Amino acid sequence: MKKQEKKLKNPWDSLNSKNTEAFLTKYGNQNSETKVIIKTKYGDIRIKLYEDVPIHRANFIFLTKIKYFNSTVIYRVAKNFVIQGGNSDNFYTQIQRKKYGNYLMKPEFNSNRKHKYGTLAAAREWENNPEKLSSPFEFYIVQKKSGAHHLDGEHTVFGEVISGFETMEKISKVKVGIDEWPIEDIKMTIEILD
Repeated sequence: MKKQEKKLKNPWDSLNSKNTEAFLTKYGNQNSETKVIIKTKYGDIRIKLYEDVPIHRANFIFLTKIKYFNSTVIYRVAKNFVIQGGNSDNFYTQIQRKKYGNYLMKPEFNSNRKHKYGTLAAAREWENNPEKLSSPFEFYIVQKKSGAHHLDGEHTVFGEVISGFETMEKISKVKVGIDEWPIEDIKMTIEILD
C-alpha cells in the first residue's frame, strides 16, 4: 500500500528548504509563464514577471498554480509606500507554508531592476538575515509614485504592474489599523494569464 501511495504523490510536493534552488530551476524550465492577474473586490491588477530573475519568477508561478495565494489577503497597506500580500490568518495558508518547510530564496538582484512605481518585489525578514533571503510567500507592490528606491539592492524585484494601477490606488486608500493591516480583509486570487 505504501508503494502505491508514493506513486500517486504529486512530484511538485517535493519542494523543501534543502532543494529550493534546484526544484525552482527545474520548475521554471517547465513552466515559462510570465503574466498573472491579481483579482480583488476593488478590481484586477495585471503583472508581468521578469525572466532574468528565474527563481523568483518560478516560485511565484508555482505558488499561483497550487492556488496558495487564493487563501491569502493583501494584509498590509502602507500609505503612499506599498501594498503587501501573500499571508493571512487562514488555517490553510499556515498548512501550505509548513508543508513546504518555510523555504527561503537567495536574492536575485539586477542593477536594472529598481523599486519604481508598480514594481513587484519579494518581502523578507530584516533581522538576522544578512544574506537578504526572500520570503517565497509574501510580496509587495510599490504604490508610491516616486518609487521606493531605498529598497534597491535590499529586496529582489521580480515583476511589475502592467495594468490595474487604478485598482492599486483604490486599495491604497482603504482604512487600516495601527499595524497597517486593512480593517476589512482584502481577499485575492491570482491566476496565470499566458
